Amino acid sequence: MNVAIPRETYPGEARVAVPPAGLAPLMKAGLGVLVEAGAGDAAGFPDTEYEAKGARIVADKAALMAEADVILCVRTPGANPERGAEDIPLLRQGQCIIGLSEPFTSADETSRIAETGATLLSMELIPRITRAQSMDALSSMATLSGYKAVLMAADTLPKMFPMMMTAAGTIAPARVFVVGVGVAGLMAIAQAKRLGAVVEAYDVRPAVKEQVQSLGAKFVEMELDADDAEDSGGYAKALGDDFYRKQRELMARVVAANDVVITTAAIPGKTAPMLVTREMVESMQAGSVIIDLAAQTGGNCELTQADTTVRHHGVTILGPTNLPATLARDASQMYGKNITTLLLAMTKDGQVQVDLDDEVIAGTTVTHGGRIIHPTVLERLFPDEDASAISKTAAN
Repeated sequence: MNVAIPRETYPGEARVAVPPAGLAPLMKAGLGVLVEAGAGDAAGFPDTEYEAKGARIVADKAALMAEADVILCVRTPGANPERGAEDIPLLRQGQCIIGLSEPFTSADETSRIAETGATLLSMELIPRITRAQSMDALSSMATLSGYKAVLMAADTLPKMFPMMMTAAGTIAPARVFVVGVGVAGLMAIAQAKRLGAVVEAYDVRPAVKEQVQSLGAKFVEMELDADDAEDSGGYAKALGDDFYRKQRELMARVVAANDVVITTAAIPGKTAPMLVTREMVESMQAGSVIIDLAAQTGGNCELTQADTTVRHHGVTILGPTNLPATLARDASQMYGKNITTLLLAMTKDGQVQVDLDDEVIAGTTVTHGGRIIHPTVLERLFPDEDASAISKTAAN
């Protein structure tokens, strides 16, 4: 069976699904590897490195897809709706495509992929269980986003992060407030502390308090029943409007006291909660910085504009939507490990099998046999469909 690694076509996407170093395990498992010409160039992996590892370079996308049994992408058409639409007619019955797919918002693309008969596995849906940790692409990419967000803030803020004793006097440390203590938030806390800032953090899940404190930051507390804040998968879940009003009241004074606010709060498949209001921004000192990592789904700050620098009342607000692509080499290595681990779990004797009795494979598979079979995806995209019947089909 042949595994294809196409060149990414999403604007600004510099990552590649698998770097040259990730090919050896695939070949050892009996899989052939085809790489579209130039696929790794933006991440610093020229075609010659792929060839040296045993891959065959294919110049034409259509020829690549025609030979492929499995296609490994950073962005499938669902996460690349404009350019990715060109690839859907190249898919066929029995093919398998794996990558980031934005499964809860890509109804048209997902339906069209199902109609081709191809099997789509979404890297966003990897279950958060111990066995699947090495496949968790969301956590890998969030780690990079949290790290880079702090560097962006440090570069934008008109003061240094660390406290310094100098002949000209003492320079006070920068104050950083991290909102949302998931993987990105924890990395942002750690990186801000490494740079010498005084760091506070907030999350609706009280259980993360110890993690925040273990990194040397202060946890901003608000009383809340832990069962109300976290779903069974370990993700933060949406809460009511009354809660968010109380939350904003608590946060207003904390935001005003900080030089940098980094927001990471997101609910899978939903609009990001608005946590930092215009009034809060206007309460910050001139020169302060907000880095909103939830910009792609609407932003946690009222004034955020995706991939745009906004300056309001002396405060700079940045809403980057693809920070991992700015660290493309390491991002590709981490993502490549995630996606090849998933593929190898599906491979036996050189053949890739979609075993829907395996909880990781079943939990990740969106389309199979000409249908959308993932119950949650179906419910989100097409609430009028009979999700229980689809779920039963997936289990068989």
